[in-house]
Amino acid sequence: MTLPRRRVLMTADAVGGVWTYASTLAAALARRGHDVLLVTLGPEPSPGQRAGVAGIDGVEIVTTDLALEWLDPEGHDLGRARDVLGAIAEEWAPDIIHLGGFREATVRFGAPTLVVAHSCVRSWWRACRGGEPDAPRWRPYRDNVAAGLAAADAWVAPTRAFRDLITSIYAPRRDGIVIPNGITLPGRLAPHTRRRVVLAAGRLWDEAKGIDTLLAAAPTLPWPVRIAGAATAPDGGTAVTAPEGVTLLGTLDRAALHAEMHAAEIFVAPARYEPFGLTIAEATACGAALVLTDIPTLRELWDGAAVFVPPGEPAAVASAVTALAADPVRRAALRRAAKARAGTYTVDAMTDRIERQYDLIARDVGPAIDAASRTPEAVA
Repeated sequence: MTLPRRRVLMTADAVGGVWTYASTLAAALARRGHDVLLVTLGPEPSPGQRAGVAGIDGVEIVTTDLALEWLDPEGHDLGRARDVLGAIAEEWAPDIIHLGGFREATVRFGAPTLVVAHSCVRSWWRACRGGEPDAPRWRPYRDNVAAGLAAADAWVAPTRAFRDLITSIYAPRRDGIVIPNGITLPGRLAPHTRRRVVLAAGRLWDEAKGIDTLLAAAPTLPWPVRIAGAATAPDGGTAVTAPEGVTLLGTLDRAALHAEMHAAEIFVAPARYEPFGLTIAEATACGAALVLTDIPTLRELWDGAAVFVPPGEPAAVASAVTALAADPVRRAALRRAAKARAGTYTVDAMTDRIERQYDLIARDVGPAIDAASRTPEAVA
C-alpha cells in the first residue's frame, strides 16, 4: 500500500540515543518521499551527528536552545517552547507532529500528534534510585508528562515492558503502541577482525547505564575493557575515572563506534534502566556476544540471545564475562542468536509501522483538527 507523502515535524535531542533514532527515522522517511523537519531541543547536534543526515533530500534540521524537559522539571521554559515550536509549525505547515518528548504535545500545533516515549524521569528514578523523585520541583514534570500523553493523538514505546511501565505510572487515556527501534544492519565481516576485548557504550555520567558496575568489575576481568560514551553531563556533572585495564574512548561518531563493535568479542550493557538500547542492537548486528542485565525490557528483546546478570552486581558481571571469554563455542552461538534477533529490529520495519501510525492519526483526527483550527477559539 502506498501511503500519502507527508510533511513531518519531528523533535529530538542530541544527548544520546534519541538523536540516533530520530536521524535514522528521518532519513528513512525522506527516502520514502516524505519531508522531515528535524527540530532539536537542548544542546546542538555535533558535526558528526549532523553528518548522518547531511545532504539527504527531504531532511532539514532546525536547532533551538529550548530546555529538555528532564533538565527543566519546573517547566520554566515550557511557555517559550510553546511559542517557538508553535511558530515553527505555523511557518512550515506540517501534516504530522512526531515528538521525542512528552510535554511539547501540549503545544497547539494544528496537526495530528504522535509522542514517542523514549524514557522518563519517574521510571528512571524507580530503576536507579528507588521510589519517586519527591522534591517539589518534580511535580510540574510529572503533571506535564501526563498532560502531554493525554494531549497526543497516539503514543509509542519501543518495548512492551516500557509501554506497560509508562501506562502504570501515568495512566494515559489511550493505549500505547509498541514499535521497536530499528537499526541498519552491517555487511559481512571477516573473522580475523575480532579482538579479545570487552566493549561497553553509554553515558558514563548516567546511573541508568550502570557503567560504574563494569568499572568495578574490570580489574578482575581476563580481557581489557573499552568504553565509549560521554563523560560530562549536559548540566556539567562528571563521571568517574577509569581503573587500570580500562580505556575510555569518549564520544565516538557512528562509524568509529561501529568499528569498535566489529572488533569486540563481548559487549556488556550493565544497565539499571534501558527502555530499548540501540547500542546493544547495533553491537549484536556487528557480531558481538552479549552480557546484559536482567531487566524487563532487555529480557523481552534478547531472551535466548544473551547472558543475563542482576543489575548493580560487579561480581556477577565479572563471573559472566570471565566464563564467556573462556568459551569460544558459546560466544559463537550467542553471536549467531543475537545477530538473528537484531535482524528483526530493522529500520524498514520501524518505518513501516511509524508510517501506518501517521496514516491512522491523520485519518482519525486530521479533519477534526482542520475544523477546529478555523474557529475563533483556536486562533485565540
